[in-house]
Amino acid sequence: MADEPLVLGIETSCDETGVGVVRGTTLLADAVASSVDEHARYGGVVPEIASRAHLEAMVPTIERALAEAGVAASDLDGVAVTAGPGLAGALLVGVSAAKAYAYALDKPLYGVNHLASHICVDQLEHGPLPEPTMALLVSGGHSSLLLAPDITTDVRPLGATIDDAAGEAFDKVARVLGLGFPGGPAIDREARRGDPAAIAFPRGLTGPRDAPFDFSFSGLKTAVARWVETQRRAGVDVPVADVAASFQEAVTDVLTRKAIRACRAEGVDHLMIGGGVAANTRLRAMAEERCAAAGITLRVPRPGLCTDNGAMVAALGAEMVARNRPPSALGLPADSSLPVTEPLAPAGVTR
Repeated sequence: MADEPLVLGIETSCDETGVGVVRGTTLLADAVASSVDEHARYGGVVPEIASRAHLEAMVPTIERALAEAGVAASDLDGVAVTAGPGLAGALLVGVSAAKAYAYALDKPLYGVNHLASHICVDQLEHGPLPEPTMALLVSGGHSSLLLAPDITTDVRPLGATIDDAAGEAFDKVARVLGLGFPGGPAIDREARRGDPAAIAFPRGLTGPRDAPFDFSFSGLKTAVARWVETQRRAGVDVPVADVAASFQEAVTDVLTRKAIRACRAEGVDHLMIGGGVAANTRLRAMAEERCAAAGITLRVPRPGLCTDNGAMVAALGAEMVARNRPPSALGLPADSSLPVTEPLAPAGVTR
């Protein structure tokens, strides 16, 4: 509909320069410029390289997104940007660009939360979010269980990782196995050839006295590394596919088990899964199986909308406009530790 808000979204929390254009809950454009190849030689994201890549890609990516959407910058009803959490330098590039466009175009600016955006992007594929929404967010920097009665004002953390996030564990295990970076897709590919029951790797924080909704993958990562080291010291070939499959099974088992438990505890009959690790095929399959058995409706965006992108930022920005939330001021800071309880970043606040 023509009266639905048209919003440009900018995402630069890590190594992806993402720019999306959304009208209401309809995705018009999703342009991404990735610097992942520049980080691969280092085995992980280098903040300085990411920041420089964002600087170089920003204007061309915005122009590409506007052209793909078939709209002019002057047509926009608002500009949204990831204000945090993320890498400080990378965030600063996106926030500065968003401020410049908002000021030049005389459009309202919305500094939104990266994690809340990962939840809101599901609206672009499956329609308006149920209220409340139960979300399992899994990525390189976050493993969180969140309850969102209102995605624009009220997001409540139920549990989070206490050490390594799931995506970080994937990267580290892939490095141990010599599979390169990023580790998630590589582990997923190898695991398809392996036996997920070959090795009994531990499931962290699943005991009766453990925090029911928190996650821990550091011990699992260490267990994999020690198992592989033991094999190599004994002169035995490491069954890479079996290790990958068994590790992946341990991660997805814990994630889905806790997500189902959270739904039951909160009386929510649906589950949304987002973040980069949500692209993992085994996580999707296990979540589908367990949700079906528990009578829970599963919502997972297509893989391209699970990884960091500008569309998710635009989606949350459009929701802010639609619900008449007050925009951010041009004094909006980039906040690398912005809490998920703040879907819309307060302007002028430093931490």
